Amino acid sequence: MQTSSSRLSRGYIIALSATVLWSFTGILISYLSKTYSLPSLVLAFWRDLFVSFGMVIGLLVFSRARFHLDRTHWGFMALYGLTLAIFNSMWTFSVQYNGAAVATVMAFSSPAMTAILSRIVYREQFSRVKVLSILLSLSGIVFVAGAYDPSAWNLNPLGSIFGLLSGLLFAIYNLEGKHASDTQIDSWTALLYSFVWATAFLLFFNFGSDLFIAGKAPFANMLWLGNSFAGWGLLFFLGVVPSLGGFGLYTLSIRYLSPTTANLIATLEPAFTAVWAYFLLNEILTSAQLFGGALVFAGVILLRFADR
Repeated sequence: MQTSSSRLSRGYIIALSATVLWSFTGILISYLSKTYSLPSLVLAFWRDLFVSFGMVIGLLVFSRARFHLDRTHWGFMALYGLTLAIFNSMWTFSVQYNGAAVATVMAFSSPAMTAILSRIVYREQFSRVKVLSILLSLSGIVFVAGAYDPSAWNLNPLGSIFGLLSGLLFAIYNLEGKHASDTQIDSWTALLYSFVWATAFLLFFNFGSDLFIAGKAPFANMLWLGNSFAGWGLLFFLGVVPSLGGFGLYTLSIRYLSPTTANLIATLEPAFTAVWAYFLLNEILTSAQLFGGALVFAGVILLRFADR
């Protein structure tokens, strides 16, 4: 009994630590965007590159066997990385247009979207509780995005679109993660190669954006931060600590907790982000956004209980 209790306590601490780290992601992206006017695609590229770098160093030191990936899985990992690249792009744009707190809450439409996609792809049955949880989550997003007010679509239409797309892309990424697990791909191996492929795709996205949209020379913005040691340091910290650290600790927590419990703890991320955004960025959620966030939170909790 003592051992079981100790394992649970350790799992809760690890999962909570992962959630706290994740909650700083939107804060740092928002700060880098506002302070250095760092283009979103450039930011997303360097973030994923630093995550990949951290993963390579970590596996070289602790588990070189996890570099192995069966050649039959390379095509899927490329698709997995493409989804991650688009998600990271939409997430970065969402933070830029919505702010860290609102973007994080909108990204939590992903559990409801995951449930809907699971119904379409896996023919998963819906209970009444699951239907209610989906309706609560999606209704909450309407309040958070201000979509109930038609004028909001005139004031910040891109913010709403990027926020919803970040939730949808993360839902697709979750389903691909389930497929990776079902095909016995090690979680650390999948994390490594998904970020490596995402980095490659984001390099291509930056090339296309510079050449065809901005009308600049290819990769003209890649060294945007120039000789700003503080800027590069924050960007490296973003990739290695909140991003990689959050994913790593979350993966570790599932050794001690059920995935349902770990996911439930992770739903605290918007609350942490809102607190940090208030103190560090002076971002304040309106009463309607707070109400919407509460609906999203309630919907995610109900969804977890429905999954159980």
